[in-house]
Amino acid sequence: MSNFKNVQPLDDFNWEEFEQGTNAGVSKEDLEKAYDETLNKVTEHQVVEGTVISVDKKEVIVNIGYKSDGIIPASEFRYNPDLKVGDKVEVYVENQEDVKGQLVLSHKKARLSKSWERVNAALENEEIIQGYIKCRTKGGMIVDVFGIEAFLPGSQIDVHPIRDYDVFVGKTMEFKVVKINQEFRNVVVSHKALIEQELEQQRKEIIGKLEKGQILEGTVKNITTYGVFVDLGGVDGLIHITDLSWGRVSDPHEVVSLDQKINVVILDFDEEKKRIALGLKQLTPHPWDALDENLKVGDHVKGKVVVMADYGAFVEIAPGVEGLIHVSEMSWSQHLRSANDFMKVGDDVEAVILTLDRAERKMSLGIKQLKEDPWETIDTKFPVGSKHVAKVRNFTNFGIFVELEEGVDGLIHISDLSWTKKVKHPSEFTSVGASIDVVVLEIDKENRRLSLGHKQLEKNPWDEYEAIYTPGSVHQGTITELMDKGAVVALAEGGEGFATPKHLTKEDGTMAKKGETLDFKVIEFVKETKRIILSHSRTFEEGNEPVAKTTHKRANGGRKGNNETAMINNVAASTSLGDIDALAKLKAQMEGKA
Repeated sequence: MSNFKNVQPLDDFNWEEFEQGTNAGVSKEDLEKAYDETLNKVTEHQVVEGTVISVDKKEVIVNIGYKSDGIIPASEFRYNPDLKVGDKVEVYVENQEDVKGQLVLSHKKARLSKSWERVNAALENEEIIQGYIKCRTKGGMIVDVFGIEAFLPGSQIDVHPIRDYDVFVGKTMEFKVVKINQEFRNVVVSHKALIEQELEQQRKEIIGKLEKGQILEGTVKNITTYGVFVDLGGVDGLIHITDLSWGRVSDPHEVVSLDQKINVVILDFDEEKKRIALGLKQLTPHPWDALDENLKVGDHVKGKVVVMADYGAFVEIAPGVEGLIHVSEMSWSQHLRSANDFMKVGDDVEAVILTLDRAERKMSLGIKQLKEDPWETIDTKFPVGSKHVAKVRNFTNFGIFVELEEGVDGLIHISDLSWTKKVKHPSEFTSVGASIDVVVLEIDKENRRLSLGHKQLEKNPWDEYEAIYTPGSVHQGTITELMDKGAVVALAEGGEGFATPKHLTKEDGTMAKKGETLDFKVIEFVKETKRIILSHSRTFEEGNEPVAKTTHKRANGGRKGNNETAMINNVAASTSLGDIDALAKLKAQMEGKA
């Protein structure tokens, strides 16, 4: 207390200021400055760290040490559903004070300002980052990563094909940055890459144990037109469509379905064991091994046409067991056609086994054998001399090929078409596809050939002509064809004759013309060569030369008479009706009588 006795009041102490609680010597501005210095220095358009002091469905309140707290929409923290009070977050100072005096902050802009640095760092360091799947887009998903909209391809969502993308919308997942386009600021992320990393060790273990012939369980992962991909637990293998079933498979969906668990056998794999060939049919015995042991050549079998070709049809008589019906075994007809004319894919057919090779697993079939071979009874059904109606199949220079019934063909030689008309080509006589009456002349059963005739359906008119057109007789005829060597004359009683130019002179000295009908005298008649030599001029000339006789006998004691000379000349002039060979034959015949 002794110390307080000597205390003296300060001379300059302002008791009035003390009592009023004011400091007259300090300005208001100085006081505000002193207060502001107690708070954090905040600069607009700057990223600072703040502390979350409140979280609700609509807003997140963040304290950055400023005189007021910032309010941020909760949607900006959607990527982080685990946000809680006390968490440190980066915010972007947009405005220190709005019209209401409120501090304006943005977490989204803070993320964006540093997002590219963080994204590039994640790509370089192969970091695992989190992202929020915002929505679905064409070919994949849009993911919010550090405030940047990144693209997640559909193929990078999972190791398995995703059929419903919508189930992933609104989820927060881990990703790996796989690609960045700096120019267009595009980011591509992958979730599949993380799964593959996890499966890599498991994959190595599986691959290291793979052996040919090993049977494993797998899940159908994908189905294509050429085969089925099977997940073996981190390793994919392919079952080619030909290895799905012993039978023919047009669509793999006929055998398996997606996500189906199946047993498969390892057929082969490459040296690096990246490509694994699997088989499904190999787990069951080959159908040929289970084929009925009693089945033999000659037995009848039923099956379905599975493949068609021009040369034949493949018929499946059991799953994995096929036989070929060659087109030649489809019909007894010798006119081979396309197999498609007889059957089509899907047809149920009955056939006869022609050959059976179990070792080579080959079988040939026939359907024509179900019908009787028409050539077995050809003698009774088409005997020599029998008459039939045939169908014209095609022409040749020497005749017409016709079909009497399926498998029975025959030939009509051009010389057997007509008794009187000289046919140069069969097309002059008939047409392909037309019907024609025939008579069987000869049967060659061994070579399956029939000789047919058409003219033989009528009597040989030359037997009658021999009695009608006697040398010296006069008959009416019409000139049908006129040429340098003479004229062809159609006779009223039937048949044709020939007259040389000198025998076409009329009584008034003019030459007969085409189309004229005149009287003609028979100079010569030769049945063997079917020749009738005529003359109009001799019908009115006096002292006509004697006409040639049909017997062609010489009556002058060994010398050639006028009649014989005339006969040779007339025949020579009529070569248009026949061959030169006939003339030579006649000449030789007459010389032999000399």
